[in-house]
Amino acid sequence: MTIDWAATQVYNTIMCVAAGVGLLLILRFLKRLRQNKIGQLEGWAMGFGVLGFVLILTGAHMSLTWPLAEIGFPFDDIIFGEPSLAFGVLLFAAAILLWRKSNVYMKQGINLKDRKAISEQLKGDLPDLMKPISYFGAAMGLALIAIGIAGVTYQLFAAPPQEPISGAFAEYPMVEATFISALYALTGIGAFLFTFTLKLKPAKWMLRISYSCMYVAGVLLTAFGIMNYFTHIGLIVNTM
Repeated sequence: MTIDWAATQVYNTIMCVAAGVGLLLILRFLKRLRQNKIGQLEGWAMGFGVLGFVLILTGAHMSLTWPLAEIGFPFDDIIFGEPSLAFGVLLFAAAILLWRKSNVYMKQGINLKDRKAISEQLKGDLPDLMKPISYFGAAMGLALIAIGIAGVTYQLFAAPPQEPISGAFAEYPMVEATFISALYALTGIGAFLFTFTLKLKPAKWMLRISYSCMYVAGVLLTAFGIMNYFTHIGLIVNTM
């Protein structure tokens, strides 16, 4: 098997890492908020903004140019590109909101180093601020579930035998299809339910399910993306 790598671009490695870290950063932010330990909003804004920028850049390019179609995987441009673009836009929107809130609080005379004061103020402001954009997140959550169903139905995601580690399951396409599809579905469930947790007193069971799904998905996406730096380099070397 030989692939003309000069004819395409494959960067779902950094997309995967950024998406995973993005999910974990959201949960970390919310945990610190519940503990009244949110301070220096500019730092959080930059954290979300950097990840959002990476996902917007790579997701937009993949969604608009379909680079993976050049090597026989056009469906992957939809599967990887569009969710990355959507998540990137949402993260970047969150970054802008936090940055603006930091400026507003400063003008109101709130000490930005007073974590309790900032956290208490945010607890009242964030539900209404985030609710409008969360509907798009919920819709994309359902889209992720649909991608998961498609992955199992059409046995997608199977790595070629030339790819290290993942390629060991090339003769068993349902193994990786099930794993990646479950990962998409898990993320989708978390994203969909997350919309309904944006209230002052959300249902505890919904919080638990949403956060658990996002945490597991975040850890697995990050780890899988890191591993793919090795496996994708190996695939390129083995198919040049």
